[in-house]
Amino acid sequence: MEEAKKKGLALHWQILIGIGLGIATGILLCRITPYENWSPYIKWAGDIFLRGLRMIVIPLVFTSIALGVAGMGNSAALGRIAGKTILYYIVTTAIAAAIGLTLVNIVKPGVGANLNLAEKVTSIGTGEVSFIDQIVAIVPSNIFESMAKGDLLPIIFFAILFGLFMNKVDKKHTGTLSDLFTAIYEVIMKITFFLIRLAPVGVFSIVANVVGKQANDPQALINMAGSLGVFVLVVWGGLLIQGAVVLPTLVRVLGKQNPWRHISKMSTVLLTAFSTCSSGAALPINIRDSQEKCGISNKIASFVLPLGSTINMNGTALYECVTAIFIAQAYGIDLTLVQQIMIIFTALLAAIGTAGIPMAGMVMLTIVLSAVGLPLEGIGLVLAVEQLCDMPRTCINTYGDSCGAVIIAHSEGEQLTI
Repeated sequence: MEEAKKKGLALHWQILIGIGLGIATGILLCRITPYENWSPYIKWAGDIFLRGLRMIVIPLVFTSIALGVAGMGNSAALGRIAGKTILYYIVTTAIAAAIGLTLVNIVKPGVGANLNLAEKVTSIGTGEVSFIDQIVAIVPSNIFESMAKGDLLPIIFFAILFGLFMNKVDKKHTGTLSDLFTAIYEVIMKITFFLIRLAPVGVFSIVANVVGKQANDPQALINMAGSLGVFVLVVWGGLLIQGAVVLPTLVRVLGKQNPWRHISKMSTVLLTAFSTCSSGAALPINIRDSQEKCGISNKIASFVLPLGSTINMNGTALYECVTAIFIAQAYGIDLTLVQQIMIIFTALLAAIGTAGIPMAGMVMLTIVLSAVGLPLEGIGLVLAVEQLCDMPRTCINTYGDSCGAVIIAHSEGEQLTI
């Protein structure tokens, strides 16, 4: 059995093949027949794959964090690890936002942009969510309602409390709860392994539909070659700097590990995040590979990674900064240095409140635009290339989580296998 596995094609290569076939299929089918005719026959496979991954996120997050916190033994250890984790997330997200702001001011992709390209914004909620409201919402009024809605931050908060107080009850009850949660966690991981085998097919379906939507509109492709094309290049350039320079440097300097070997070991996770545009969907695979391939303990992985998928949004913060300045440039609005610093600060807070689901970054972008008085209609300028920007920024979000787990694990004296 082991020999058969070794002879088989590695999963990350299978996913890459799925991406390639998805691109080719999307282009080919759109040449033969309209997107609406063939999409339903392919889209269902991707939908099932994503729904399956999201199905296990809530029980996985709750059981893993509760076990991880209980395993720390005392509140001092929890406070130390939580402090390091949150500091890392804030610093790296702020760096990403600053990189985006610098690049967009140098390149100025919005200057001379054609405002006629703007699309109507009809599917994005623009209700204002204050920072105080976000803090209050961390404490769930009904944990089952939060679970039903998939609100990870309240679930994480409750799981931390539950794990902390698991050690405060009678040892008999502590043992019972620990055994129960461990059993549930193991079952969920087995389901994860099963779903991962479906990843190449799911990714093929998702990519084929994404490409099909774009290939179905030749004019949109032509428009992307103009100002929007430069905008996309700025976003990708900033994400490349964050993902190929900043984060690997932190892994080398703070984590004392080989960053390129780490990327290789996490390739399946990164490809999953890239193709699904969902850090939440990549979370189960991230937890598994961090433990099995990198040697990170369950205690660290089960705390740092779920928290990171909720509040650590390097790529999202960078994207929001670039988009805000791009919109200002397109409308001929000159923003002061103070306003641009406000964009970084607001993008940092908005990224923390962004759920790990596709398009959530666009929702939070409304907060950033409102903070400096930019027109919300400007979001329509970038809707045509939203998918092109969503894929790499989700990948960087997930990679940043993984790097954080490595750094925190090393700081706690763990011996890693990278």
